[in-house]
Amino acid sequence: MASIFNSLNIGYSALSVAQVGIETTGHNIANAESDGYTRQRVMTAAATPISSMPGQVGNGVQILEIKRVFDNFVYERYAKISSDKEYSDFEKKTLEELSTYFPEIENVGIKADLQEYYNMWQTFADNPENSSIKLALAKQTDVLSQHISYSQNKVASLQAQLNEQLAVNINEVNVLIKEVAELNKAIDVAELDGLYSANDLRDKRNFIEKSLAMLIGAEVSSENLQSDIKIDSSSNTRSGSYTISVNGFNIVDGGTYHPVHVSKENNKVGFYEVSYERQDGTLIPMAEKINGGRIGSILNLRGSSLDTTSGMPTNGIIQNVITQFNGFAKGLIESTNNVYASNATTRINSNVLELNPENSLVNSALNVKEGSFNIIVYDIDGNVAGKRKIDINVSTSMTGIIGSNSIEGQIKSQKDDNGDGNANNDIDDFINFNWATYPNGNKALELAMDPLSESKGYTFAIEDVLKDATFGSGSNFAGALGLNRFFDGDSAQNIKLNHELSTNSTLIGAGSSPVAGDNTIALNMIQHQFEKFDFKIGNSTFNTTAYGMFDTIATNVGTATNASVLKNETVSTQYNATELEFFSVSKVSIDEEMTNLIKYQTSYGAAAKIITTIDQMMQTLLGIKQ
Repeated sequence: MASIFNSLNIGYSALSVAQVGIETTGHNIANAESDGYTRQRVMTAAATPISSMPGQVGNGVQILEIKRVFDNFVYERYAKISSDKEYSDFEKKTLEELSTYFPEIENVGIKADLQEYYNMWQTFADNPENSSIKLALAKQTDVLSQHISYSQNKVASLQAQLNEQLAVNINEVNVLIKEVAELNKAIDVAELDGLYSANDLRDKRNFIEKSLAMLIGAEVSSENLQSDIKIDSSSNTRSGSYTISVNGFNIVDGGTYHPVHVSKENNKVGFYEVSYERQDGTLIPMAEKINGGRIGSILNLRGSSLDTTSGMPTNGIIQNVITQFNGFAKGLIESTNNVYASNATTRINSNVLELNPENSLVNSALNVKEGSFNIIVYDIDGNVAGKRKIDINVSTSMTGIIGSNSIEGQIKSQKDDNGDGNANNDIDDFINFNWATYPNGNKALELAMDPLSESKGYTFAIEDVLKDATFGSGSNFAGALGLNRFFDGDSAQNIKLNHELSTNSTLIGAGSSPVAGDNTIALNMIQHQFEKFDFKIGNSTFNTTAYGMFDTIATNVGTATNASVLKNETVSTQYNATELEFFSVSKVSIDEEMTNLIKYQTSYGAAAKIITTIDQMMQTLLGIKQ
């Protein structure tokens, strides 16, 4: 038969359970707004009864464990959609900023500047000798060039910001994975005997796991999944071996971690390279494998693949815009210069050229096409004194012996260009060819009028031979090399009016021949806006007008931005639904906790009544003895 002291113990156990229930409920209420906190419940069961006559007598209550209400399946979906939302939010914000660099509305933007630039050529064509119009044309060219460079620099600056954010976020990842590894050790120690669950440590780890998913799209895997249906029908927890991976790269393995390495030491333009550092210190490139979270979005925008030679990204939304902008500017520069090269002068220097002069021009990095161009010499009165057609095919090189298929060989070839039997008034007599090497090692083509002929007032020009009526059907020799150019530069960042023309705008020529009133170049420039040219963008070629190429860039930016906005709306809806589901399982409900607090308060009072009752029984027994 159970003793009266056993009855006292029953009351005490009930009192203890009520107290722990109040403490747990208070802990829930205190952390109701704590990020990552999961509500906890006290699991109780009847204590082992005492066997005696007339049967088993109850022995009170015992606390089995304090468990958190956590559904790992819902949590994994929540972490995954959090990664997607962070990716989408960052992409949307960045592209919306990018789109502000292209305010292509009426009378605003580069396209409007381009239109005004061509309008100035129309005005110049009407007044080819007016110096004030030349100055106005030079100023409008500067406005267009500066706007193109400004917009490109803004895009490049945005890319540079992304590059710096990449390093900051990678460093944050490394701090978090180190903390997770330490938490794993602490959880293993706390749960060593398997009797207790390290609830608060697990909450902290889950919160960091979600942060890692948002940062880099990290995924958690563990060996075992245990159901906790005794505390909640949807509650379950993972245990056993533990890893955090990023698309196959394990960055946390139990109590150890593998830092993500980020460095720009080997990149000459300052772009960070992302690598996975193995235990032996070997670095494995992993940037192209990161496609989730904020870092995945940064890499998708900045570019994840870096060219080993130039150091520049070879992909990425922002890099594609930069590449397209450069292609647009280079196409505008080359096509304009190819038209302007027909302006008569006495000396022509090309851009600095990086090519082997003995190799094929068509197969070089220059945009030289198979075709022909004419070298035309004018006398002091503007009459054609000599003209020679220079052919370019796939085997044509820059230098070579006289009479060869090279540019040098064809210019120096002794031909009777005028058919007059005079061997002293042909192109080879007027033009000096020089493949120059400067003291700094740079190389360029120099074409100059013979000094004696120059003293007599002779000038020369280069005129592309068109295969059909379109400006883009020629060889583009002068445009590709920058001979007698109107624009300096070769990209959106360095496009500008030729230095000599910018210094002295009266040198801008409206015509081909050195005759007052000639406006053929100005008229060709007006037509230039309607002509289609090949704009090379990476491995693709767009055959369109200057307007059309810029519209393509602006449209691509606008389309990408609109797509990101629509995608973000979808992802945000999914995120809100998943977060609501997760919160319904694990989030603290103040109303529910207040109900539990009242329940445990009532239980505590009832348990106290048991003890006072037994105390009165003991007093009765002691009174009988007296």
